[in-house]
Amino acid sequence: RYIEPAALHDEMLRLRQEEQMDFLECLTGMDWGEPDAAKDTPDTPRGLGVVYQLESTVTGKRTAIRTATLNREHPELPSVCDIWKAADFLEREVFDFYGVVFVGHPDMRRLYLRNDWVGYPMRKDDDPEAQNPLRMDNEETIDTTTELELNPDGTVKNKETQLFGDDEYVVNIGPQHPATHGVMRFRVSLEGEIIKKIDANCGYIHRGIEKMCESLTYPQTLALTDRLDYLGAHQNRHALCMCIEKAMGIEVSERVQYIRTIMDELQRIDSHLLFYSCLAMDLGALTAFFYGFREKILDIFEGTCGGRLIMNYNTIGGVQADIAPDFQKKVKEFIPYLRGILHEYHDVFTGNIIAQQRLKGVGVLSREDAIAFGATGGTGRASGWACDVRKRMPYGVYDKVDFKEIVRTEGDSWARYLIRMDEIMESLKIIEQLIDNIPEGAYQEKMKPIIRVPEGTYYAAVEGSRGEFGVFLESHGDKTPYRLHFRSTGLPLVSTVDTICRGAKIADLIAIGGTLDYVVPDIDR
Repeated sequence: RYIEPAALHDEMLRLRQEEQMDFLECLTGMDWGEPDAAKDTPDTPRGLGVVYQLESTVTGKRTAIRTATLNREHPELPSVCDIWKAADFLEREVFDFYGVVFVGHPDMRRLYLRNDWVGYPMRKDDDPEAQNPLRMDNEETIDTTTELELNPDGTVKNKETQLFGDDEYVVNIGPQHPATHGVMRFRVSLEGEIIKKIDANCGYIHRGIEKMCESLTYPQTLALTDRLDYLGAHQNRHALCMCIEKAMGIEVSERVQYIRTIMDELQRIDSHLLFYSCLAMDLGALTAFFYGFREKILDIFEGTCGGRLIMNYNTIGGVQADIAPDFQKKVKEFIPYLRGILHEYHDVFTGNIIAQQRLKGVGVLSREDAIAFGATGGTGRASGWACDVRKRMPYGVYDKVDFKEIVRTEGDSWARYLIRMDEIMESLKIIEQLIDNIPEGAYQEKMKPIIRVPEGTYYAAVEGSRGEFGVFLESHGDKTPYRLHFRSTGLPLVSTVDTICRGAKIADLIAIGGTLDYVVPDIDR
């Protein structure tokens, strides 16, 4: 439903307090174009706006709200970052791509693009190439940000905020640092070894995937999802296929549902094993790192999909190819193998006194903060928030299998580590229940050569290896999407870093970053 910008903040506050909508699931910037008197119905959205998707973790109720402004020169909307902490980074993303300024947001800097970038590339009338030649010089780091404050009489005044003062000792960690897990830049203000404040700079590997999707046909957009969170390639692509299938009303065969679910779980084990070895490596445990080689899973993937990292397996209406003849045999050999050897992973790292001292009680994230930031996945469950999409909104064949959602309450790095190790066991349990029961049937539904999605707005989500991966699709009935937005699993995790790390030592930043387990290409998209 549509809410006028003037009434938006009060209505959002009411939803948060009275209807307990405490989880801001997704916030998507939109450009609906100029009003067109000839075509428009009263319901046609126009202007630059935002779609908010909210959920209550208490009642499970969900709602979607949109707002928009017709002023393209100076678009302004009220900020909701005082209601949900997740909106802090999400609104900066919308400002970066659409130029919408959020009144009351304390930090209106670009999130991804260079500070000297000209224009707002996701607007339909913007031509990024014309105004932005290739710049070979480094951008300047900006230390001041402007906040628009609303005066009681409705006028707006600019207020400058200083990020880091002249007397602060600021250290760059990243973007070329191995322990930031990719090209992520943290500017850290230190007092001795104690962290006072962190400013996370994203966008060093930003490829404009959402913008590219607007000029690709639906089958072509599939190729890009594997390159977002490359350790959750199957799950990302599953979400996009599911969203398009839901929009077109396609029912995939039960065989496909089983295959997709098994692949998703194998991918989760693959990702968690890499998480284990990278965390151990970050903390200096070299022996444990060698346990993270996940050849057996990758060989299973390669036999069926042909790829080891980028799979290109799910398609709209099915999967690319039927499972390999020896797929079931290999998986059934793998399950007892990993079960039998997992205790060695614990012997070599979990029981280590150094590992325990560096993880226990470090980087505590409270349940309230996990929900406010929208930090889903293992991070949210370690803080006591049962946020598993497989339980909240079952898809695939998750409603037919018996598995436990692992939740802990400590919320520290140690809990985040143990959750993922326990999830490996649960994933093995899920695969075990499915692998002998794959039904016969078609592995691909018959599709038209040109796929057009009916007009409308759709959202689908899966439980990725690091949390909820969502796909927001708006279609105007063409063969290309009007807007395709991916709910990144990693952006909420990075937005929590400043809160978790304050007061910790600089060495703890490495342990915390390792246990949050974000993947940078998924954040930068």
